[in-house]
Amino acid sequence: MANIMDYLEWRGDLSLEADPFNEIDNLILSQLVYVEFAGIVSGLNEEGSITLAKASELFFERNREEDILAKVSMTKMAAFVMQKAAQTRRFADIELSRYVNDIDLERQSQFSVLCIGLPDASTFVAYSGTDSTIVGWRENFNMGYLEETPGQRKAVNYLNYVMEKNTRTLRIGGHSKGGNLSVYAAVMCEPAIQEHIVAVYSNDGPGFRKEILESPQYQKMEPRIRRIVPESSIVGLLLEHDSRYEVVKSTEHGVSQHDPMSWEVLGKQFVYGKDVAPESLMLDQTMKNWLEQLDENQRQEIVETAFSVLEEADIHTVDDFYNSKLKKIQEIVKATSNLPEETQKLFSRAIRLLWKSGNEVVKQKMKEAMDEKRTS
Repeated sequence: MANIMDYLEWRGDLSLEADPFNEIDNLILSQLVYVEFAGIVSGLNEEGSITLAKASELFFERNREEDILAKVSMTKMAAFVMQKAAQTRRFADIELSRYVNDIDLERQSQFSVLCIGLPDASTFVAYSGTDSTIVGWRENFNMGYLEETPGQRKAVNYLNYVMEKNTRTLRIGGHSKGGNLSVYAAVMCEPAIQEHIVAVYSNDGPGFRKEILESPQYQKMEPRIRRIVPESSIVGLLLEHDSRYEVVKSTEHGVSQHDPMSWEVLGKQFVYGKDVAPESLMLDQTMKNWLEQLDENQRQEIVETAFSVLEEADIHTVDDFYNSKLKKIQEIVKATSNLPEETQKLFSRAIRLLWKSGNEVVKQKMKEAMDEKRTS
């Protein structure tokens, strides 16, 4: 089945004036911010922009394909999406600017964003999802207990700053955590900026705390938000979320469906399914039941403990983790025995609760299935 690379083959010769912006364009632009543009695209306070064609040329002058492909993270394919898009009439001349790539270990924040000027007199602001850094993954878990993560605050401040005098049509989007940041920035930015927002795309992005979803700000922006998740979504069902989402088919299975390269495309639309897979709904309910039984302090302690263990093992990226020898993984597990007794007890309790929640969800689903069978 076709994907976004095939879309670039099919429709790359059509300009945005000839064929208006669509949902596949959103996913392609959301991939561009995964590319390391430092020294290529102008920074937050720098003037000027660069075309995608030129940026792609400079990037591949500095990076070898074999080195990119050797990385573990699924985001590595973004460079090749950029390369393909840069060869098309549709995207070659789009303007990139205001690039930020900020990794703050102290504040546990990984934040990347990019402004993309389109020839249809609109701007697309692309927020990056989690990269290969462990601190980036930690921020995803921090969303479970923080009212606002550092990345979310940066997302709002960035949009307010770069769009202060904007009069162009504005779209905002991102994949994974970038989807969450896109929605949060749109909901919390200045009202004058919100007037120009026509669409916000969360491509398998995690949800929010219930207080955010129920806020007047979110309710006001909600009609312009598009949540797109794959059938076996895991990331996109994390935390609380509204019930309105679109389900795209994927050529992968399980967690690998998070990879946007696997999302099926037909023409200028995704290939949609009816609903997320039952196993995703079960996992979603299991996690919610589990979290409801832990207070915010306990959630924080679990997250801090888990990631401090990784830090002690000198694991800072996803590649470090997967390239670790078995001995190092064993050391990580062993390190938990050195934790304070109360923390060990909390860890054990959390695991038992997670197991119990999973069993309860499975039993409930089985009961519902049996009830439905008896009445049919």
